[in-house]
Amino acid sequence: MKLKLAFLAMLIAQTAAADILVPVRTIRPKEVITGADLAMKPGDILGALSEPSDVIGQEARVALYPGRPVRAGDIGPPAIVERNDLVILTFRRGGLTISAEGRALGRGAEGELIRVMNLASRSTVTGRIAADGSVEVK
Repeated sequence: MKLKLAFLAMLIAQTAAADILVPVRTIRPKEVITGADLAMKPGDILGALSEPSDVIGQEARVALYPGRPVRAGDIGPPAIVERNDLVILTFRRGGLTISAEGRALGRGAEGELIRVMNLASRSTVTGRIAADGSVEVK
């Protein structure tokens, strides 16, 4: 029984020795995170990120405060389309491709869905942001 308790205590001690990432300054939403913005802090908090490569180059989705852990939901890929940007709307079906100019009604990164107003018809459509900043309508 004592051996089991000693083994359990050893496992608990090992999990408490993990490091987590914390900001060294206040990072506002929409700011891209650099290596100089982060530090390692001893601790083991559920959901906290510990790999700098997972965070560096990402955009803060919420305000990140010094000393508080960075969680996966707090960051995301940087936006390539801003609200009110002029974008190209593209519709593809088989061999048919239709393009039109639109105005973004939101902001987002590659692969995210945003609403866009077609400037010619004034109708609002939803599409997925492509790597080049255009919006593909399905």
